[in-house]
Amino acid sequence: MHDAGRHLAVGRLRKAHGLKGDVAIFPLTDRPEEIFAAGREVWVQNLAGEIIAGPLVIERCRSYHREWLLKLEGADERAAIEAWRGMFLALPQSELKPPEGDELYLHELTGFAVRNTDAEPLGLVSDVVELPGGNLLIEVQGPRREFLLPYRKEFVTEVNREGRVLTVAPPDGLLDD
Repeated sequence: MHDAGRHLAVGRLRKAHGLKGDVAIFPLTDRPEEIFAAGREVWVQNLAGEIIAGPLVIERCRSYHREWLLKLEGADERAAIEAWRGMFLALPQSELKPPEGDELYLHELTGFAVRNTDAEPLGLVSDVVELPGGNLLIEVQGPRREFLLPYRKEFVTEVNREGRVLTVAPPDGLLDD
């Protein structure tokens, strides 16, 4: 078993494709042509975040509509590929380009301090909730109660990754008791 620190999901395994051992991958990265390049080692990660297979070497890849088709060396049996359906392809975080500017990994948000635009503390991010359609909410534990805030640029006005602080402009009425 490989242990090179934290692994991050870079694609969702969808289903076997065709008869030549290809698997359809839904990319979870904005650089799939780089991440899914031939020769790269990847791991299969289950929904609990555990590594269950790998390293597997990408033999070939190509874009296919909104997905990518990959052939993994040694994964020639359709049944083996189908067993991974719905799981994730992952890479060690150390192999990925670190976020730049106000970008960050979603897992990093937990524990961020949340302040309003007047620098008043509102609480800490306790969870990140991903909704269908790509919408994202952050759960904030405030002094009196918890609240959910859409993670959108009109509400999250500044991200200080190094200081682990989000400056927010909550919608009117959100913080009312």
